[in-house]
Amino acid sequence: MINLPAGGICLGLGCDLIEVDRIRGVMDRQGEWFLDRVFTAEERTYCEGMKHPHKHYAARFAAKEAVSKCFTTGIGRELGWKSISVWHGARHEPKIRLDEAGTTLLQQVGGSHVLVSLSHTETAAMAVAAIVSFPTPCAAIPKVVKFRPRKCPHGSWLDSYWVY
Repeated sequence: MINLPAGGICLGLGCDLIEVDRIRGVMDRQGEWFLDRVFTAEERTYCEGMKHPHKHYAARFAAKEAVSKCFTTGIGRELGWKSISVWHGARHEPKIRLDEAGTTLLQQVGGSHVLVSLSHTETAAMAVAAIVSFPTPCAAIPKVVKFRPRKCPHGSWLDSYWVY
């Protein structure tokens, strides 16, 4: 069974697109220095276990950039490369792990989670990230009492929710 969190508030949104060959080139020129500077041990272990590590490194690089854009800080003094780590959940979905600096920033902006989606092809890798704040369950939050799909005049389906 898929268990997604209840709706929340999006506080920041970021995306990044990078050419896979750009990351492959940096890896060829700078090798271990680049990998050690940018990626956490868990990211390196994951990527090195793949048939084409450079594609997976590129997607993680894009994720780090996308997350830094969510915070509007970029990568730098407030949020470093290794402040952001991509790992996988139970269904192998990508998740973001923040270090102490990242967690502090997340709390400062009122966020509770950073969500991420990754994709790559032979030539490009991309990531979209969002800082969200999930509400604490309480009586003030509306409850869904009825779900009714209905057809629009142009033929697509809309989902209708009745709340109180």
